[in-house]
Amino acid sequence: MKPIFLLFLIAASSLHAATGSGASKTVILDENGVKNLRIETQAVEESTFEESVFALGEIEVYPGRRAVISSRIPGRALEVYIKNDHLIEKEQVAILVESRQPGNPPPTITLTSPISGLVSKTHIAPGEPIDPEKVLAEVLDLSEVYAIARVPQHLAGQLKQGQTARISVSAVPGRTFDAQLEHLGAVADAASDTVEAAFHVNNPDFALRPGMRAEFSIVVGKKEGVFSIPRAALQGDALNRFVYVKDFEIPNAFVKTPVVVGSLNASSAEIVSGLLPADEIVIRGAYSLAFAGGGTLSLKEALDAAHGHEHAEDGSELTQQPKAPSEATQKTEPSQFWMFVSGGLFVLLVIVASRRKGRHAE
Repeated sequence: MKPIFLLFLIAASSLHAATGSGASKTVILDENGVKNLRIETQAVEESTFEESVFALGEIEVYPGRRAVISSRIPGRALEVYIKNDHLIEKEQVAILVESRQPGNPPPTITLTSPISGLVSKTHIAPGEPIDPEKVLAEVLDLSEVYAIARVPQHLAGQLKQGQTARISVSAVPGRTFDAQLEHLGAVADAASDTVEAAFHVNNPDFALRPGMRAEFSIVVGKKEGVFSIPRAALQGDALNRFVYVKDFEIPNAFVKTPVVVGSLNASSAEIVSGLLPADEIVIRGAYSLAFAGGGTLSLKEALDAAHGHEHAEDGSELTQQPKAPSEATQKTEPSQFWMFVSGGLFVLLVIVASRRKGRHAE
């Protein structure tokens, strides 16, 4: 009889767990709870999903946009008009030089900037001697820059000239720079196992500066008419992905909904199944919802408020004939689980008594 009794208890425990599992999938908040968690939702719609390759890199000076100021005649700097990180126009006077040629006073020459741009380096001060082999200053035209991505070798085969990249730089928060792939490196870097991918980026406000680190999302393909959601809405691990969907009936209620994920890019996730058009998913505050437990309201309270009449604790409708039992009755009334266990034990006792009676009769 012991094995039978053990199986019975396991089955009864599983039944009890199953009866409470549905409620745990729904988090019900009050208005303050929604504000405190900063919950934001977004309707699910069909869209174009971009398949992309992610890479890291940095900003560099575009070829031909760097120039230096120097002198062909030796002498001494009388005046230095330029300052680091300041703009200078093409042909603007940068340095006044007193030459070493004979004369009283000695003749002077002016050195001008060969291009318009920012002065990045200055290597001369008034009174210093000037040597023709010495670079006196450096000017960078940053109206266009190179964004160089270091793409892992096993992904480089997906790249083609002309593909678009969404480039973000931590030093310029809130902005994304779109650029086209200009060329792939002719030689791979064996040390880092990467291939160079260079993007030509317009930079009229000089927001991007050489040396800044950048993140690249390089678009290598597109899928039309699929469901995609922000990655911030996606919760769980790789084997158990889920989102929170706003309940269409209960205010401020969010249902934990399993989903099947397809491709991922830097900002979005393709959803293969689990969502329907017009479902409102939580795109901000979803992570916090997982720790909200049952929420700040019970299922009964939420349904009572939504429908205008009372419901049972499990959310089911109450029948009209019997009135709700008193508090004392509710405390003494056994739960369905223990009623099920008690009934099962009674059946087992009847079976045991019958077998004993049969043995005595023999």
